[in-house]
Amino acid sequence: MSRPARVFEVEPAGLNWPRAVVFLDVGLVPLFVFWAIGHEQYLLSTLFGLLFTVLCDPGGGYRHRMSRLCLFALIGAGVTALGFGIGAAPWGWPVLAAFAVTLVAGLTVAFGVHRFVTALLLNIWFIVTIGVAFTLHRHSHISSHTWAQVLAWTGGAALWIAAASIWWLVSGRGDAPRPFAEIPGDTARKKLTRPLVAFALVRALVIAGTVALAFGLDLSYGYWIPIAAMIAMKPSLEQATLVAAQRLTGALIGAVAAALLLLVPASEHGLRLFAVEHGLQMVALVLFMHGAGIRFWNYTFYSACIAAGVLILVDLPQPSHYSAEGYRVLWTLCGVGISLLVMALSTLLTGGGPSGQAAPSRRPAE
Repeated sequence: MSRPARVFEVEPAGLNWPRAVVFLDVGLVPLFVFWAIGHEQYLLSTLFGLLFTVLCDPGGGYRHRMSRLCLFALIGAGVTALGFGIGAAPWGWPVLAAFAVTLVAGLTVAFGVHRFVTALLLNIWFIVTIGVAFTLHRHSHISSHTWAQVLAWTGGAALWIAAASIWWLVSGRGDAPRPFAEIPGDTARKKLTRPLVAFALVRALVIAGTVALAFGLDLSYGYWIPIAAMIAMKPSLEQATLVAAQRLTGALIGAVAAALLLLVPASEHGLRLFAVEHGLQMVALVLFMHGAGIRFWNYTFYSACIAAGVLILVDLPQPSHYSAEGYRVLWTLCGVGISLLVMALSTLLTGGGPSGQAAPSRRPAE
């Protein structure tokens, strides 16, 4: 199969609309709450807390399940506090924190693949938090408090915990399947070999370097460089190339869609502007819903949905700044390029990847 065809290749079994509808039903709650209180700048944290908690839900017995979800929510709250707390600090602090968080996330593979995937989700969220905090800090007319962002994240996670508990009671208190069965459920401990440690260290150095590039040079929306680099880094060059192509294509589609949608409120005023902004927030939620439903159907279209939703929510306070979408596509290209360059050099030096071995090509778990 040609490489362009692989980028848009679909897996019919990965389509799950019931899961998407459940996410939409739960996501409507914080949307209406923030509409009522008028603090939509916290909506992104709530939706990510909800989405990532659903992703990491291990299923199984109720006590085991709730303990894992509560632990994830607690760690996520800490990551949120750290990210929003240092987002406006001198660029050296985000670089140091990004290195530490990424290294710890990479070493969690010792506790099983499932925990590694959940740690990677929190790793991605941390990069998003420092980027969003840096952006909001530059807009004096938008107030964003770290404690409120932490509360928003925790509220999103608590929504899924409450929904899962209600469903457990209604369904007869039996064991529950994992909502995202496609995510590896392996929690068997693994020995931290030198190749695994080396891969974790290389990933941490790359992310720290891209954070330094983004914040040290004060690039507009530069935090998309480390996000793209992190998602594109895989244990083998073949995996990295495919995921990078899917990520870049999805980001481009999402950026174009967001740019077109953000043209709508630019010419509106008063009540019409109020209605259009709320409508676009609803569109962002629907995009996240589609992301939840097609996550393992096609990674390119999943990336497009998530990218468009994030762009809409972040850019609504400044809808006339249309160059933001172009910057994000450019920085995504830089991020995946850096990741592929590192993977290519590692392949030449080790004969495999940073992990020291070639991994079979498969769909990404993140």
